[in-house]
Amino acid sequence: MKTRIALLALAAAIAPALALAQAYPAKTVKIVAPVQPGGGVDLVARTVAEQLTKAMGQTFLVENLSGGGGVIASQAVAKAAPDGYTLMLGYVATHGTNPAVRKVPYDAVKDFTPVAMVAGTPNVLVVNPAVPAKTLAELVDYGRKSAGKLSYGSAGQGSLTHLAMEQLKQSAGFDATHAAYRGIGPAITDILGGQTQLMMPGLAAATPHIRAGKLRPLAVTGLKRHPLLPDTPTFEELGFKGFDGVQWYGIVGPAKMPEAVTKRLNEEINKSLAAPALRERLSGEALEPMPMTSAEFGRFIQADITRWSQLARERKISLED
Repeated sequence: MKTRIALLALAAAIAPALALAQAYPAKTVKIVAPVQPGGGVDLVARTVAEQLTKAMGQTFLVENLSGGGGVIASQAVAKAAPDGYTLMLGYVATHGTNPAVRKVPYDAVKDFTPVAMVAGTPNVLVVNPAVPAKTLAELVDYGRKSAGKLSYGSAGQGSLTHLAMEQLKQSAGFDATHAAYRGIGPAITDILGGQTQLMMPGLAAATPHIRAGKLRPLAVTGLKRHPLLPDTPTFEELGFKGFDGVQWYGIVGPAKMPEAVTKRLNEEINKSLAAPALRERLSGEALEPMPMTSAEFGRFIQADITRWSQLARERKISLED
């Protein structure tokens, strides 16, 4: 009798959650993209929205809310009702590097529910072809012998393209002057023109210029070579440990979202990532699917913030200065 009562109590407790998951979504769901239309963040947000609209029979609509390097959108979503109808395309800036280099008006861990990781693209170390280095070892040697001659561009102070290069300078023991730009586009324009000599952009942004022979790739982040650059070694292969950071993109929501809703969204996104058509679409943008459970994604975010916070302290990088 006691066992039966316990089972009935458990069923009664589970029933509301199951009903909520089955009823969700009952209206349009908003996915906030913390950038202007165009670019990788916007692309991933719209791809996820399209897949969830098909899978869940309800409209998932992307709303672009740019400003403050993702801070405005992050703050707005953190304050939204945690009912699953306001989500956000969080990425390495909003939930990785930003909290590492400056005080932001939100807690990237406590103020959000990690829903699902979507995809990531590695960073690639590239040089202007005029630089007399065809390997990473040659670049390091050249950098050590040519003090004051090397400069690198980034998408902005505190961005992943900045922190990844500082990580390399620290690990390899050479120097290069940092030139911060407002976005990756102008930074790439200047390395193509020879105003800067090296940089570490995301692979998606660098690929067209590598294929055109205008940039020379020397190494990629990650634990394995990328299919788009099979002849380019990883930093790990070349003896540099800890270069597994990526430009990542995932779905988050306000803290304390219903567990059943989070679980259903996670399952649907992971199902989509397993579909060959979507994998092919993402790979065309140099993006590799990175399916995870909600809990795994949460741990990933915490580890990423810890990684870049430690580097920022060591290199004395802070936007508060």
